[in-house]
Amino acid sequence: MNERQLIEVIEPVLARHGLELDALDIIPAGKRVLLRVTVDGDGPEGHGPLIDDIAEASRDLSEALDESAATGAGAYTLEVSSRGVNRPLTLPRHWRRNAGHLVRITTTAGETFQGRIVASDDEGVDLLIEPEDPRPGKGTAVERRCAYADITKARVQVEMKRQDKEED
Repeated sequence: MNERQLIEVIEPVLARHGLELDALDIIPAGKRVLLRVTVDGDGPEGHGPLIDDIAEASRDLSEALDESAATGAGAYTLEVSSRGVNRPLTLPRHWRRNAGHLVRITTTAGETFQGRIVASDDEGVDLLIEPEDPRPGKGTAVERRCAYADITKARVQVEMKRQDKEED
């Protein structure tokens, strides 16, 4: 299977559904090939696509690939999913779509810290760094700007109960 030909089939289908191709993995699996398509998009609230959007795109993508010569004569399995929280934040749009989320960052200087995404642009991200001791009077939150060029690794952290979502 030719990756470039597959992308030429996949991207227009995803675009019709308001989605973007984030990654394409072509994985040999015995006599079959696994086509793992990872998608991203703004979705209705600007924070990523909804599962229904992905399901519709997956059906249309399956039809388009079946009709295309890009998959070759061999059998394949199509897997379509969103980026999820386990994928690193690498592009400005990833940061924008995760505004409000807590992230763990490692910098080029080797520093590692957590912060909440306040805002982002094409050059970097504004974070709110919470004090290590969350008890009242034990420190204050600090705002920090990080250029993307200074970040070597960044991932969204899973929060079971967000502080701004807690009920009084």
